[in-house]
Amino acid sequence: MIRLLLTGLFAYTAYRVAVRIIDEVPGDVAPLDMPGDERRALRRQSAAMGVEPRR
Repeated sequence: MIRLLLTGLFAYTAYRVAVRIIDEVPGDVAPLDMPGDERRALRRQSAAMGVEPRR
């Protein structure tokens, strides 16, 4: 019974800490690009400029 109480207390504390950390992050932060996205972004940028990307 004590183990269950401690586990619940730990889970609740971890939840509250996570919520507080998430609330502190400003809403205008851009997410990080995934590893393959820079090639796709360069391809889009080249296409927007009317230049065929070199391979």
